[in-house]
Amino acid sequence: MIRYYQEFWTKLFVFNATATRAQYWTAYIINGIVIWLYAVLTHQQGYLHNGHYALSLSANSLIFGVLLLLAWCANFTVRARRLHDSNHSNWWLLISIIPLIGGIWLFILLLLPTQRNARWSINQSEIN
Repeated sequence: MIRYYQEFWTKLFVFNATATRAQYWTAYIINGIVIWLYAVLTHQQGYLHNGHYALSLSANSLIFGVLLLLAWCANFTVRARRLHDSNHSNWWLLISIIPLIGGIWLFILLLLPTQRNARWSINQSEIN
């Protein structure tokens, strides 16, 4: 479980691999908990209540903003690897642009089981 979370951050810019359901969901859930805990401990209640973050000039606010930006990048790439694992192109991430239906469709795609494929045959754990 810890290895999956480490891979979440160390494979930040890896698009040409796959991520299993366990690799994706473990990292996604742990990351959500870490961000929530940091927001609570540093009093970033604005983000917790409405999901929008207003950046102020305090050190905690700037660190939290950078953390959110890095987490967004890491989530984007691990979603692409998760879609590759179910034999879908990462272009399917664009379906989330469609309100409500797109988010639901992407969630379903992220839940699909692993399918062996020739395009993305290597797992993120196998990349140095």
